[in-house]
Amino acid sequence: MPSPSQPASPSVRTASPPPTLRSAAACVVTGATWLSLTLQSLLGVRDWSANFVSPATWQAIVKSLGGNVVELPDGTQTAEISFVAIFGLVFVLSGLMWILGAWLWRLKASPIGWSDPLARWGWNGWRWLWLAGMWEVLRIVAFLMHWDAATDFLIATPQFWLAIALAGWSTELFTGLGAPPESTATGNVSPSEAIAPKSRLSRVLTFFGQFPRGVWVALVLYTVIFTAMNWQLYRGLLIPHGDSAMYEEHLWNLLHGKGFRSYLDQGLFLGEHIQVIHLLLIPLYVVWPSHLLLEFCQSAILALGALPVYAIAKRHTGSARAATCMAWAYLLYFPLQFLDISVDLKTFRPTALAVSILLATIDQFERRNLRAMWIGVLLTLSAQEDFSIILACWGLWMLVLPRANVSEIDAGSSSTPPARIRFHGLCLLLFSAAYLFVVLRFVIPWFRSGVEIHYSSYFSKFGKTIPEIASNVAFHPLQTLGVVVNVNFFVYALALLVPLGFLPLKSWHRVLVAFPLFVTLCLNEIAANPRHHFHAPVIPFLFWAAAAGLGRILREADRDAATSARRALWWSNWTWTSGAATALFFSLSPLGIAFWDSGSLWHWRYLYVPGARAEQFSKVFEKIPRDSRVASTDFIHPRFTHHERSYDYSHYKRKVSGFEITVPDDTEYIVIDTRHPYSEIKTPEQIREFREHPGRWELLPDDTDGYFIVLKRKGEPGA
Repeated sequence: MPSPSQPASPSVRTASPPPTLRSAAACVVTGATWLSLTLQSLLGVRDWSANFVSPATWQAIVKSLGGNVVELPDGTQTAEISFVAIFGLVFVLSGLMWILGAWLWRLKASPIGWSDPLARWGWNGWRWLWLAGMWEVLRIVAFLMHWDAATDFLIATPQFWLAIALAGWSTELFTGLGAPPESTATGNVSPSEAIAPKSRLSRVLTFFGQFPRGVWVALVLYTVIFTAMNWQLYRGLLIPHGDSAMYEEHLWNLLHGKGFRSYLDQGLFLGEHIQVIHLLLIPLYVVWPSHLLLEFCQSAILALGALPVYAIAKRHTGSARAATCMAWAYLLYFPLQFLDISVDLKTFRPTALAVSILLATIDQFERRNLRAMWIGVLLTLSAQEDFSIILACWGLWMLVLPRANVSEIDAGSSSTPPARIRFHGLCLLLFSAAYLFVVLRFVIPWFRSGVEIHYSSYFSKFGKTIPEIASNVAFHPLQTLGVVVNVNFFVYALALLVPLGFLPLKSWHRVLVAFPLFVTLCLNEIAANPRHHFHAPVIPFLFWAAAAGLGRILREADRDAATSARRALWWSNWTWTSGAATALFFSLSPLGIAFWDSGSLWHWRYLYVPGARAEQFSKVFEKIPRDSRVASTDFIHPRFTHHERSYDYSHYKRKVSGFEITVPDDTEYIVIDTRHPYSEIKTPEQIREFREHPGRWELLPDDTDGYFIVLKRKGEPGA
């Protein structure tokens, strides 16, 4: 990987000679060549290009480059594209960006000639494109050596190689445009230096005033964008009830005397998870009882995590600029964004609320406000019992690390004796482990009438019960290792680390806090994917490690006065450009390619503009009395949760229907959405109740052009 130590202007002295214009031009041509070779391979196979664009867009790109799509006998689609066409386009764009970047550098460092910015920008920036070519070279070598595992890994990861190259290229550009940051040589910072004001009001004002405007603007932008996306998904009838809108039903049912449950649950929801953190939203929910409130609160609370990230990074780096960039990296972090809107469009999950709380808990630990830390621990555990795994590991970290590593920021401080940190670490370890054991073996099974907890099925390779699974994992290490260490393990690790520029690895012992839970996720048959929600407990500790790693890098840079200013600025930019570059390939937000890809299922017009289906539903909703009991298919199910009863119409066996595949006996209306993403019913005759018991159900007239089917029970329910 190219070194970031090359100076940005002649005023910064360096031991190495500056690049010449000829060498820079050669670097630009070489970088464009490497990138073109990689793009030719990626565009040459449809399955490979699917990592970036939709099949329709892929075909349009191939056609625009003068290529042809060929279908092989096995059904694989490939493209024949001339290298000259790809190289010509990349070369022209490279030339334009080379001149534009040099012009911007020249304006920033005015007065200055063209030769120096062209030489430095071309040499520093385009060397990163060699990394894209390295992917192609390694892929060919692995293929020729018949190294299948390496080939599979490379085919699964071209986005990461391109993201790293783009992040480095962007970092060089913005470093040349930015002024050197303030000095980062702060030494050790004692928590006692930040003395809280006596007045509570002044304490609040001081707290909010410590964050720069750039952090607040980014925080508000994130909240507005993701709230709007969530709300439009809801208005477009694209949010499922299960594992999303059912949490709003918990609040409604609890406030209306129906218990802490949805009618998907086999009983009270505590038989699924010890997850009660969303009850803290009840004071707001009483004022505005709507699922939209929960979506706004989740996006806003996730965004507020940027504040403790800033505080932690500022403490470790001593630089407001570096801390601001780390806060931006947090909001750009695509695994965080998938907690807001997951790949299956499940939008609200209480586990997401704990990310910011756990970050604030880490911040309070570093401030040595241990009472506030314990309050944060309890709030975190209320989000889900999974967090106890990582909290136990954090307690072990406090317990076993030597004094110098308890925290670099107060290694020489006597304000908090290491023995006290170790004591609290021991307490946290024992408490978290005991909490997990009691919850899994006693509390949840009690609410399930002794039935094994539902997510034991996620580890079916190791057994059917939690004790059996734990025993097999512990006493059959080779089997466990075989399940964990595979291509997906490394891809998952890259997905969590590349958006942070690998900075957490500079504080490896903090990464180890998250490693046991990461391994557990890899053992889970459905969790090893950052596009869901299972990785939520890992995120705070990765950002903690990234902030500490960045601080360590900046302290090392301060030892070389000749290059420290530029290195500090380079690494600060590297934090957020890494997040932005990976978001380009993975994010569902406007930062991602998929948001603008007209052939993609994630295109903004398809997801965030309510169509005819949503418009027609209003006619159905008006027909269903609020005091009725309704069974409905998913995606419209969330709209009936404020009725007397709201049942799930599906192929699942529910307790409310006697564990039979039918609607409960007291159901008064059945509403079928014939056009939802997984709809199997298109006509009334396909509805089992109407087909098997036509005398019990009346088919209401359809005025929705076939979008919805409504059945009304004849006579009294249960007759």
